Amino acid sequence: MKRLTLMLAFCLLAVAPLFAQTKDEKDVANAVEFMRKAMVDGDRARLTQLAADDLSYGHSSGKIQDKAAFVEAIASGASDFVTIDLTQQTIKVVGNTAIVRHILTAQTNDGGKPGTTQLGIMLIFQKQKGAWKLLARQAYHLPVQ
Repeated sequence: MKRLTLMLAFCLLAVAPLFAQTKDEKDVANAVEFMRKAMVDGDRARLTQLAADDLSYGHSSGKIQDKAAFVEAIASGASDFVTIDLTQQTIKVVGNTAIVRHILTAQTNDGGKPGTTQLGIMLIFQKQKGAWKLLARQAYHLPVQ
């Protein structure tokens, strides 16, 4: 029994680093969650705070928005997210840049028209003055399964 316990403990110690996140990865994950909540709430101040001044926000349709257009579309309700769920998220930090990928599933209410969407998303965050700012976003259509 003692040998089995020791073997299990060793296995857990060997696997633990695979699930560990660095401080930067945790901070980026928090920035993604901050963004998700701000988008659902349509919170102009939080969206403005999160977005880098040089934001390039790409939609799956090919439309590209700058910071002002992105914030206005969400805050005005023109692009209205009722819910946003993020799955299969990965975060890779390289210096002061972070690459985030996930699947976004959302209920929308754009122009009073209810809908649903599921997209692949790639986000680029950049650490600016100690805070992770959204520098770029690109959505893409997922293959039909």
